[in-house]
Amino acid sequence: MKKCRSCGGMRGSMKKEFQIGKRTIGENHPVFCVAEMSGNHLKDYGRAVEIIHAAKEAGADAVKLQTYTADSLSLNCDNEYFQIHGGLWDGMTEYKLYEEASTPWEWQPKLKALAESLGMECFSSPFDAASVEFMKDCDMPAYKVASYEINDIPLIRKIAALHKPVILATGIAHLEDIERAMRVCREEGNDEVMLLKCVSAYPTPYEDINLSMIPTLAKTFDCLAGLSDHSMGSAVAVGAVPLGIRMVEKHLTLRRADGGPDGAFSMEPEEFREMVEHIRIVEKALGVSAYALTEKQEKERSGSRSLFVVRDIRAGEKLTPENIRSIRPGHGLHTMYYEEVLGKTAQQDIERGTPLAWGMFR
Repeated sequence: MKKCRSCGGMRGSMKKEFQIGKRTIGENHPVFCVAEMSGNHLKDYGRAVEIIHAAKEAGADAVKLQTYTADSLSLNCDNEYFQIHGGLWDGMTEYKLYEEASTPWEWQPKLKALAESLGMECFSSPFDAASVEFMKDCDMPAYKVASYEINDIPLIRKIAALHKPVILATGIAHLEDIERAMRVCREEGNDEVMLLKCVSAYPTPYEDINLSMIPTLAKTFDCLAGLSDHSMGSAVAVGAVPLGIRMVEKHLTLRRADGGPDGAFSMEPEEFREMVEHIRIVEKALGVSAYALTEKQEKERSGSRSLFVVRDIRAGEKLTPENIRSIRPGHGLHTMYYEEVLGKTAQQDIERGTPLAWGMFR
């Protein structure tokens, strides 16, 4: 184990495989594709149900909720400290934003049951002790810590102590923030932790994403890594697959035109479906890092070059560049013997189009 000079913690390995509900998350398993509902329900339970059905049809493995109240996140105050300046939420206060985006708690057990009935997992992000207890009562299979809560050590400790998988978003984290959070999880005996590369900008400019950090996170903290992506489109998520992500999270809405706090940077169902399809294609295409051919490729080797007789040769005649050549297909001697056989004497008549073989010359 290596000492972290930044905060005095110890870095130890985390599990490389664990369960979230019935899904196995790990290096040799499919990328866990998560549809984040956030505030895209627009305070309409029927719409929340539609989003869950849309997530299933789009190939999502899980739906993620957010469990908070405006009071658990901020203060109902409009002084300068609580004003939002710039971006999608310019002119709002923190409290009003969270009030608008929050998912009613009474919906959440029903939404979880619906997702599970459709074969998906459902979990959430808690934001205070009460929401952790609520999620525990709902028997949610995992706990995601949002980017802005990665420095809430009492919250992370309470979550880690439940010994369910912990997913930590790193959007606003310095190295020491991540190390401190990971250390707390280890102190609570929880080694089922995944780190998500994330940028807390909505939507995220592509040039700010730095996907190259994904393998660095995994190596530095010896854990699984994933991506929480707020950029437009699916290119970033698909491009992260070869870098080793084990989870991708994208916001899902029915139609961006419907609005809502997160609507502008959320995916529509058809886009989410395309992303999942492309992720699955890339997973298949990645294969293994080995100097080995597939069975089909081995068969195709017969189409490679080899030495053939290209002009009739009489017994006693010399092999020359005019009567033997390297051509396709691959049924004759290997081309590496070309220089060696030139000048040899044919022991028999050899017809044009015959694969050259040992024993035909001396």
